[in-house]
Amino acid sequence: MGVNEQDPFIRRRPNPAPPGRVPPRARRAPGPAPAPAYRPPQAWSQAPDPRPVTPRNLGYAPPQTPEPIPVRARPDGFRRDPTIDRPFDAHRERRAGGPPRIGDGDPPSAAPSRRRRRFRLGRTLLVLLVVFVVAAVGLVFYYDGKLTRVAALTSYPGRIGDTPGTNWLLVGSDSREGLSAAQKAQLSTGDSAGSRTDTIMLVHIPENGRATMVSIPRDLYVTIPGQGPHKINAAFAFGGPSLLVRTVETTTGIHIDHYAEIGFGGFDTLVDAVGGVRICLDQPVNDPKAGIRLRAGCQTLNGKQSLGLVRTRAFANADLERVVNQRKFLSALMKKAASPGTVLNPFASIPFANGAVRSLTVDKGDHLWHLAGLAWALRSSPITTTTPTGGPEDTDDGNALAVSDDTTRFFGYLARDQQVPADLISNTGGAIAG
Repeated sequence: MGVNEQDPFIRRRPNPAPPGRVPPRARRAPGPAPAPAYRPPQAWSQAPDPRPVTPRNLGYAPPQTPEPIPVRARPDGFRRDPTIDRPFDAHRERRAGGPPRIGDGDPPSAAPSRRRRRFRLGRTLLVLLVVFVVAAVGLVFYYDGKLTRVAALTSYPGRIGDTPGTNWLLVGSDSREGLSAAQKAQLSTGDSAGSRTDTIMLVHIPENGRATMVSIPRDLYVTIPGQGPHKINAAFAFGGPSLLVRTVETTTGIHIDHYAEIGFGGFDTLVDAVGGVRICLDQPVNDPKAGIRLRAGCQTLNGKQSLGLVRTRAFANADLERVVNQRKFLSALMKKAASPGTVLNPFASIPFANGAVRSLTVDKGDHLWHLAGLAWALRSSPITTTTPTGGPEDTDDGNALAVSDDTTRFFGYLARDQQVPADLISNTGGAIAG
């Protein structure tokens, strides 16, 4: 069957030119060939591909998916996560989802540097601590060497042996030694020569429990070794601290372990160094001889006012009420002195130490750390009382206070380190520590 030339889908070929004739497109006019038409230069990227377009050139290209941007490594090994703006390292990648730790994300050289900084800081703190401790110890020994010492605790035939607990004998002396004329006038101390004692306190620190502060009335009529019957304060005038200690030991049956005597000089410095002492008075006090005028109620006393309060006898019960004020004041002062605000503050602790070495006299075997132990024992509300007596009696020394069975029984409890019954405790009147 022949080819259907009428079929429009069949491409028809042109008839070949007859022999001897040139196809019309091949004809040209005689003469030189015409110049090609001008085409502007094109960029290399726009240059057409000289290769013919064939099915092979238009081969199938598979679909492509976006790939993550590769992390660019730096010479120091530090890399940055392109998805989040924070550093990271291989340890963080291995702990995916784990809690961050100090040093994560730091370059390898940062961790040793951080450790070196922490080491230098720790070493600096250690050096400062050592310097502070050495300076504190040096100050303790410096002030300990400046304390005035006397032979108060001496051996004598028949001295009582050691008793339980720790026992201090505290003496208030009216010595004006070391005070200038201006200081005597300012403190209203007078010009009396020599030294006497109107304040005698026994502090018993038990092995367990609260300390007991006992005021021994100066008019207690006792037997002074080698001198006969007298008021107890006469022992200090007869033989100084050693005879007073011996008299107290023979009267009470208690072995005295430490001795401290405080005078007028430096007393005001002790109080002013700790910022004063707060005292509550149940009645106003007006004593021109002691140089004080105080209102009733709670108030903070400075050094001059405190000295006047512990000296004055301008009360109905005179000396018996004064000793109450003395021990209340001493307890409040020790509490303030042992507080962290004083111990850790050099502007308070150093002036307090200066006042202490100026006003205190201790036994040859006592040291500054023993005084610190006393202050620590008295810081927390000790039991305070006055020695029970048999009442007033007429003696060769005038009116005095007699020793009774209650007196003997009272000191017997302290000598055995036992709690004193409430019926023997007397702590009425006077000031109240605020």
